[in-house]
Amino acid sequence: MAGPRLSDSVCPVPSRPRARPACVAAAARAPRGERAGADPQPQLELLLNPPSPTPVASTPPVAPPDPAVQLPPGARWREVTADGQVIRFVLQRSRRRSIGFVIGDDGLRVTAPRWVVLADIDTAVLEKSRWILSKLNDWQNRKERLALNQTKWEDGGELPYLGKRITIRLDAHRSLLLEGDGLAPQDGDVLWLPLPHDAGAARVRDSVQAWLQSRARAIFDVRLKDFLDRTGLTINRWSLSSAATRWGSCTSAGNIRLNWRLIHFPMNVIDYVIAHELAHLREMNHSADFWAEVGHLLPGFESAREALRRHDPTSLPQFV
Repeated sequence: MAGPRLSDSVCPVPSRPRARPACVAAAARAPRGERAGADPQPQLELLLNPPSPTPVASTPPVAPPDPAVQLPPGARWREVTADGQVIRFVLQRSRRRSIGFVIGDDGLRVTAPRWVVLADIDTAVLEKSRWILSKLNDWQNRKERLALNQTKWEDGGELPYLGKRITIRLDAHRSLLLEGDGLAPQDGDVLWLPLPHDAGAARVRDSVQAWLQSRARAIFDVRLKDFLDRTGLTINRWSLSSAATRWGSCTSAGNIRLNWRLIHFPMNVIDYVIAHELAHLREMNHSADFWAEVGHLLPGFESAREALRRHDPTSLPQFV
């Protein structure tokens, strides 16, 4: 018999009611590989998608009942609490002989035989909670990546900038301008491009990329100088990077590169990458002493590090 498909799990139910199910979970996807760098000097890199295990989220990203979701006939929303964490799901009755779990576009869906009582369904969910929470965490991360990646290169398209979603507007009679605070944007701020309303997608994309890179150069330079002034550290030079597999790098000669795509993220993430690379000036490794140095440069950096671990290049707008 074929095993369960990805994001699907089956709990067999015996012929008698109130039996406790035993579950089998599907395997997780492996992380992306690393591409070799071109800098001949010894260097340490902050990878875009480090090959470290993804922990189960302490607060599960489970979507609440959405009134916009059209449930199948007879289906209902239900929830259970596992270790203080609420798991919400759609319960669907069927003629099947087992309890099934599927993580889909709307979250968790549980399908159970009509004769199985609610208490036994809840028990099955609780016994399966670790697998469910892990898969829901993956599902939420996929939703976040898709949200970032769904940029339409046209008037009215949305773009991630410093952790917020700004709107692209086209007007050939206006100057290039971001309406709002360029260092603390808000969702819905407008980026005006001096282009005709019917400009092609490639032209809009190239204009946005040029603007983002100019903002990255200016903001990263200010943040980097602030760290250097406060710490007394010195570098040889720094430059923007378009690397596909790393957020930043630092060579033994003191040359630092910062990926311009960091401009999509909040300022604390940018500061973390800068602190990470500057820490390599004192510790050219990733030892406990290195992480202590990162903590000295940027106390509380852990949340920003986790934000980067949840993203990879495919989570960002495509410029090619």
